Parts: sequence; C-alpha cells; structure tokens
Amino acid sequence: MFVSPVQPMQTSLPELMGAFSFALDLTEGQPEGHSLRACSIATAVARALGIEGDELRTVYYTAMLKDLGCSSNAARVAETYLADDRSFKHDFKLIGDGIGPALRFVFAKTGRGQPLPRRAGAILKILRNGPQIVDGMIAARCTRGAEIARLLRFPEAVAEAIYHLDEHWDGGGRPDHLSRDAIPLASRIALLAQVADVFFINAGPDAAREEVARLSGSWLDPELCRHFEQVSRERSYWQSLCADSLPERIGNLIPAEAAMAVDEDFLDDITAAFGQVIDAKSPYTGGHSERVGDYATLLGRTMGMTAAPLRKLRRAAILHDVGKLGVSSTILEKPGKLDDDEWQVMRGHAGETARILSRIAPLQGMANIAAAHHERLDGKGYPLGLGASDLALEARIISTCDFFDALTADRPYRAALPADRALEIMESEAGRAIDPACLSALREVQL
Repeated sequence: MFVSPVQPMQTSLPELMGAFSFALDLTEGQPEGHSLRACSIATAVARALGIEGDELRTVYYTAMLKDLGCSSNAARVAETYLADDRSFKHDFKLIGDGIGPALRFVFAKTGRGQPLPRRAGAILKILRNGPQIVDGMIAARCTRGAEIARLLRFPEAVAEAIYHLDEHWDGGGRPDHLSRDAIPLASRIALLAQVADVFFINAGPDAAREEVARLSGSWLDPELCRHFEQVSRERSYWQSLCADSLPERIGNLIPAEAAMAVDEDFLDDITAAFGQVIDAKSPYTGGHSERVGDYATLLGRTMGMTAAPLRKLRRAAILHDVGKLGVSSTILEKPGKLDDDEWQVMRGHAGETARILSRIAPLQGMANIAAAHHERLDGKGYPLGLGASDLALEARIISTCDFFDALTADRPYRAALPADRALEIMESEAGRAIDPACLSALREVQL
C-alpha cells in the first residue's frame, strides 16, 4: 500500500512526480511530456484490463518514472558511441527490434564527424564487446532506477517494475532475460506505453499503433497490445495526449493519489533523490548536489537564516543543476575548452533549471534562486546577466558553494584542488563573482 504522509502542503504526490518527470524527459532526449503521455497510455491500458487499486498505482508510477535511472548511463553512451547521448537514445528507440537494424544504426551513429581512426577504433570496440557493453549500460540504468524509486518511498512493486522495464515478452530483453508472465505486469505495460508515445510523437497515431502491433509477441505482451488497439482507436484519444491540460489531468487520473499530500520531510527526501538523478549524469559530479546543499545549509545558518528559509535554501541548492540533464554528456565530459556552440548549450542549463523548478508548486519560489548560481555580482554571469542589486542572499550562497565544490572536485579538464587553494582562487573573485560575506562564512565553516 502507498502510505499517505501527514502535514499536507499545497501539492500532491502525482503533481510532484509529474513535474519532476519533465527532467527525466530531458535526460532521455524525449520531447517534453513524454513521461506524462506514457503514464496516460499505460493507465488506460491497465484500466482496460480491469486493473484497479494498488496494482493500478504501480502501473501509473512505473510509467511516469520509468526513466529514473537513465542519467546513470548517459556518460557511458557518449563515451562508447562518440555521440550526443540524448539524440542517440532518442533515435535508438525508433529503430524497432532486430540485430540488423541495431547494427546499422550503431555503425551510422558512432563517431559521426570524428577523425576516421577514432571512429574506427570505437566501432571495433563495439564489435568485440557489444553485448557486454549494452548489458552493462542497461543494468546500470535499471538498478539505479529501482534504487531511486525506493528513495522516493515507492513500494517494492514499483522499484521492481522500473528495474524490469527493458525485458521483452519473448525473453530477448534485459537485464534478466525474463519472458512472458515472469515480467512484472507494470513493466510490460510501461514498455508498451513508451513505444507507443515515441512513435506517436515522431510519426503520428497510425505509426504508434502499427509499431505496437509489429512488436506484439516479440517485445510486447500480445494481450496488452490488443487492449491498446481498442483504447487508441479514436483520434480524440491521441488529441488528449497533446492537450495543455495533460499535466493536470494526469495529476487527477487516480483520485486517491491526487488526494495524497506531501509533507516537508517527504519533500526533502524527494529533493535528495532527484539530486542523485542529477549527479548520475556525469562521473565527475557524484555527490555534488548533496555537498552544495550541505555547504549552503552551513553558510545560511552561519549568516543568520532560520529553520524554514534554510530548508528551502537546501532544496534549491540540491536541485540547482537539474537543467544539466538536458546537456549532452559530450559537452559535460569534454576535457578541453568548449566551442561557442557548446558553451551556448552549457549556459542554457541554468534557464532550464528555472523552467523545471517553476513547475513544482512548493519550489516555485526558489526556481530563479537556484537558476542564478552562475550569475555574478558584477553582472557578467549567466543566464540573465544579473548584478549585485538583483541577487538575493540565497542565490549568493548557492553560487559560492557551487564554486567551491567545483574547484575541490575532479573535472574532465583538471584534478581536484585542495580546499586552501580553492579559497585563494575564490578570494580573487570576491566582490566580482561572489559575495565577500558568503566567502567569509565559507572560510568560517571550513575552519
């Protein structure tokens, strides 16, 4: 059973998860709303089967949060295929089943635009170790997705269903090569919903229905495919998936869930869990979000902030980089200087952070604070070029903490610096990039 938290806020669990699902769409390179559309499709199929109660809740959250673990293999995809992980993942979902199409796709995409020796080396490595590489990436995604689901307090049935999302009806899927009814029902429904939405958004309703029918009996459970064919006959069904009201409708799709309020402690847990989703995007950012949250809490307390504002500050600090889920790992992991186009994409992550957090009712007030972590007192930062008079204390604190942690952690272009050296560098930027009072507080907590 799902246990309803106490001390309600002005949001519900479906609303929160639905809002955060837009961040999951980013990391998979899917068009905005993919997770919500998949949830809608999955719930309709489940209801056509007569599923209700806890089993329906499991289907609902499995489909909505199926991509919780996807950020964990982003860097590996980019490294292995020498490609933009987001576009690679997006396009790979469109090739259907079969080793032939998969190999043609991989050969066409791997190292495109790279020098021939580097591209040839990458393809040779894939030919030699292809199954093991794919097994490892899918296992990482599935395992991490299940772990995050548990951190979000979902029942084991949801965690297990997310873990088995990539299993196929005929036993040819991963990670455990389960087949038929051995695959959790929620996993089978969520995979069907994913396929349907990917093809719907790219080529329309007929393409979605044709692809589901084509995969019936191989990837997909034939009975589920029959129910999908019935619920998706009308054009109005597909139109509803593109309506502006979709987020609200998804939030109210299961009335008992819509009434499930989220308390402050649960919101803290949700924030921490999505901080781990963010950090999994890069091998260089493990623990970054939590550390920035810890530093910000220490600085805020040292500078006189009280408990309630401190709690909001910590959430904003942990989620400040959520927009980086929309940045290709080829950019995040680049060991050299970014070119102009890459730098433009990188700068865009701050605005994306504001856009995502502004969807989340209890975080809306901190959305612009979190997004301002690359603004500077002298007005030379980004994304808006704000100056000292525009930057709240919370934004100055997060910026200082992010700066410090970036210097004291390994990066693709340099090794981590000792804390003393990092503070020296920051001192040279005091009054220009960062607030001297925040730096003084940081020195105090470092002592």
